[in-house]
Amino acid sequence: MTYADAIKKLREKMILTQMEFATLLNVSFGTVNRWESGKYKPTTKLKRKLVPYFEKYGISVED
Repeated sequence: MTYADAIKKLREKMILTQMEFATLLNVSFGTVNRWESGKYKPTTKLKRKLVPYFEKYGISVED
C-alpha cells in the first residue's frame, strides 16, 4: 500500500478529519491533504512517528 493510501486508511480507521489528524501529528491540514493525494510523502521523522499507528491498526506500507 502506498503512503497516500495508508495514511488515508489510518485516518479513517481512527475516525479523524484531516484537520484532527494534522493536529495529532503537529503538521498542517495542507500537509495531510498533500500526503493523501500522493503529492508528497511524510519526512523520515514523521514516518517514524506514524509506525506505531500503522502497527496498531494493522496497516502495512511500501516505501
